[in-house]
Amino acid sequence: MKKADIVIVGGGLAGLTAAIHLAANGLQIRLFEKETYPHHKVCGEYLSREILPYLQTLNIPLSQLNPVEINKLVYSTPQGNTINTDLPLGGLGISRYALDNFLFLKAKEMGVEIVNESVVSADFHKDKFLIKTLQGSEITADLVIGAFGKRSLLDKKLNRDFIDKKSGWLAVKSHYQFDGYSNNTVSLHNFKGGYCGLSKTETGAVNVCYLATYKSFKNHKNSEDYKNGVLRKNPHLNSFFEQATPLFEKELTIAQVSFDKKSLVENHILMLGDAAGLIHPLCGNGMAMAIHSAKLASESILPHYKPTGFQRNKIEESYIGQWNFHFKSRLKTGRILQKILLNPGLAEISQTLIKAFPAVLPKIITKTHGRPI
Repeated sequence: MKKADIVIVGGGLAGLTAAIHLAANGLQIRLFEKETYPHHKVCGEYLSREILPYLQTLNIPLSQLNPVEINKLVYSTPQGNTINTDLPLGGLGISRYALDNFLFLKAKEMGVEIVNESVVSADFHKDKFLIKTLQGSEITADLVIGAFGKRSLLDKKLNRDFIDKKSGWLAVKSHYQFDGYSNNTVSLHNFKGGYCGLSKTETGAVNVCYLATYKSFKNHKNSEDYKNGVLRKNPHLNSFFEQATPLFEKELTIAQVSFDKKSLVENHILMLGDAAGLIHPLCGNGMAMAIHSAKLASESILPHYKPTGFQRNKIEESYIGQWNFHFKSRLKTGRILQKILLNPGLAEISQTLIKAFPAVLPKIITKTHGRPI
């Protein structure tokens, strides 16, 4: 039976970044990812600049991907009333297709063993893990990191609190060609039952990703019907869809998106990224938080993982403390913002107040973002 120091389940931003960080410090890492690279993912594809210093320390030069520099935000209510503001820190427009593959190649270069198999169990017994895959592989490890995204078979296997709760959200993503969309702008457009983000990627395509309540979606035949019947009632989205050309044959979707509070350590598995907590997409900070969580986990592991042994309890305590310090208030702010912006009356009132006091919006944005790390 094979053995690794650390097994990482999930090869998205959090999993790949943690693999690179830990491998750079001499640990033997095996990462399981069910999909092959490159592949598209449902994601807003806006990366806050706060994580760039950290990626530079890992020798991950994102400039090689020619990302789009974004420094403006346009926000609109369902009726089409808009607010424009500068983004205090700004971000990059970059597709998950390119970014995940870039990190994948870096991880391989660092000696990470990447296995395209689906993990079905990670059982903890006598201070060791036994990991099994759907394809029949078995491996033991000292530590397991869960970086498997919003929902996973492993969530169900672990009987996590949120997994049996019905979530009222679904997410839809596609790319469009529209040369008239501004390179330096991310826009957030509300509609009845959800909100839709638009921003350009490194290819020049506009990423369109929206989150909708299942209640508002269920009376429509499909996502195209929903787009025409609901999203296009926002005049800005209507204008975009009239002029833009879809680039995907079929939109990507995720159902049962949960914003419930999640445990950070489950059966001694350290949870990273969306597996640990999902910030509302309207905050535009999910990608950066996933990468930041990899830093927190890696820096919690390394001081307490030595050739002579490791201190599991100190690793777990450190990670939980660091996660809460950096992210707890951001997640809370995201939940409050969502309640306000998805209430038509409150959305209009809040916009009136922000227009009267324009300095408020940058402060709200800062509340959902961190400082450069």
